Amino acid sequence: MTTSLDIAGTSVVVRANGLRHRVLRYGREGDRDLLLLPGITTPAVCADFLAVRLAGLGYRVALPDVRGRGESDRAPSGAYRLVDYAADAAGLVEGLDLRAPVVVGHSMGARIAAAYAVLHAPDDHGPLLLVDPPTSGPGRAPYPTSRQAFLDQLQQARQGTDADGVRAFYPRWPERELEMRARFLATCDETAVVEAHRGFETEDFFDYWTALRGTVVLVRGADSPVVPDGTAEELRRTRPDIPVLAVPNTGHMVPWDDLAGFLDVVRPHLLSFLDPQE
Repeated sequence: MTTSLDIAGTSVVVRANGLRHRVLRYGREGDRDLLLLPGITTPAVCADFLAVRLAGLGYRVALPDVRGRGESDRAPSGAYRLVDYAADAAGLVEGLDLRAPVVVGHSMGARIAAAYAVLHAPDDHGPLLLVDPPTSGPGRAPYPTSRQAFLDQLQQARQGTDADGVRAFYPRWPERELEMRARFLATCDETAVVEAHRGFETEDFFDYWTALRGTVVLVRGADSPVVPDGTAEELRRTRPDIPVLAVPNTGHMVPWDDLAGFLDVVRPHLLSFLDPQE
């Protein structure tokens, strides 16, 4: 247990897709597997609070440091594309012996979840819960957070920011999560962040969205600039079979902004995924 870091998960190391990945594990052996994929500047420890709540619903949660973040290996420049991240997810599913896991992804992690399902498990993936995926891409509006804004946050973290410094960017967050980001944001590699941000504007989420099969739910922040109202309508129009739900009074960082509100929206779906018939 990594109790010295105030983290509830148990840390394991998995070799997958040619890299060493650090993964935090939560919940009980035998519970339904769930792979939780965080976003562009979210080391695994910074999503610990969410993994704990998902485990409390009856899941065995695997929460990785995505390549280039936390304690996972860095990749060479050019290897931070959706196809690379999706292959990592497939490798983790195999390396951890996850059985048709539910895949919950936030932001970049939601893009990874969709790409994993389409590219590696089109007919046999578990349910997907996609939380506020970047919908920017070729011919679309740019991603609303600029590359420079991410670089400024990384620089502040390297210089030793604190919860008050992080609060300037994320005023809705609870104190613990502000402190966690202040402490661990600097573990994100700059190349990983810059190239993933480029991917937000050069790789089209809708290419994967329209190809998804199986059980999928998309959840957005009602106030999110990443999945604004007009784009939410496009998502519904192009895939009317997939629920597109909104969490009131939240921005892009939905469970960070309002964990209780997020759980109110997703809990019925997550509990239904525990049904062995799902």
